[in-house]
Amino acid sequence: MTETLRLATRGSDLALRQAGTVRDALSSRRRDVEIRRVETRGDQIPDELIHRLGKTGAFVRALDEEVLAGDADLAVHSLKDVPTEGMDDVVVAGVPERAPSGDVLVHPDGLGIEDLPSGAVIGTGSLRRTAQIKAARPDLVVEPLRGNVDTRIEKLLAPGLQAEHERRLIASGEARAMTAEEGGGGGESGSGEADGERDETDEEFERTVEEWFDSLSDLERSAMERKVDTEYDAIVLAEAGLRRSDLLREVPTMRLPREEFVPAAGQGAIAVTATDPDVIEAVRSAVDHPRTRVAVTVERTVLGELNGGCVAPIGVSALVQGEHVHTRVRVLSTDGTEEVAATRDLPIRSHAKAAESFAADLAERGAADLIAAAREEVEVDD
Repeated sequence: MTETLRLATRGSDLALRQAGTVRDALSSRRRDVEIRRVETRGDQIPDELIHRLGKTGAFVRALDEEVLAGDADLAVHSLKDVPTEGMDDVVVAGVPERAPSGDVLVHPDGLGIEDLPSGAVIGTGSLRRTAQIKAARPDLVVEPLRGNVDTRIEKLLAPGLQAEHERRLIASGEARAMTAEEGGGGGESGSGEADGERDETDEEFERTVEEWFDSLSDLERSAMERKVDTEYDAIVLAEAGLRRSDLLREVPTMRLPREEFVPAAGQGAIAVTATDPDVIEAVRSAVDHPRTRVAVTVERTVLGELNGGCVAPIGVSALVQGEHVHTRVRVLSTDGTEEVAATRDLPIRSHAKAAESFAADLAERGAADLIAAAREEVEVDD
């Protein structure tokens, strides 16, 4: 094991923050860590939807190849991006304590999904979220959305902020025109009307355009400069990503009900991969969280047994409760009209085997057919 551990990560703000938590945990064990930014296939095709980037691992393999080539000692991933198969050459050495694993609806006015008007446009790049939205609200319109967390939020906020800016500029220009007209004379009556109109403008906008712009956050200012092709009324994001990016306070959010919006397997969790036995042991002792490890093992086992990957709308959520792992699975058709769903308490002592059995039962009940149909749809589209 090298003196300074080289940690491979994507270069997004969220990825760097996740890598930072691992670095800090290792540093607390007196291990020096150097962060190496790596561009992945998913980063190279920013406008492509996740399920079209390949079956699995669009954001993962490039990082692990750094480890396998000896250019890095470990890599940090969002666990939901890590394939459930084809990982035999690296080891998931550590899974830190999980952040909240559910999804949230981001709406400029803080509305929940049940409050959105019919025909509202929701942005997401996830097949699972798309199907779940369609199942819950078939009257809503779902449009593709990709990008880093801050990019997605900027795309949501941009049209409203730009429209508000334009409205303020117009009002400011009208106020200046009225002031100029007043200064040019026009009689007592005309002066009074101008004063009245100017007062109304002042009441509507208590701040100048410049003062309003200065009050915006950095995220909002970036949104002001963004060109947006699709206008979204709301978007769906993982709560964990917002929290880790310190963006939860930037925008109004509403948690989506877990019964309907079952998260992706591993959502909210981080995986640290390595190959060197000494590095694996160092990572495991510094960051591994046993309860999280058990929960995500159940989720990933179910996903792997169902052979869903990222080409089918599958939600799997597990939570350790005493001697059992409470597990909820929801498999949907891509249009949200059909589903196979169930919950089961799995014994913690044999959680992996029990998860395999749970997945087999779901497959027999029709989940396998829904997944096969979803896979065919993706292949036809490609």
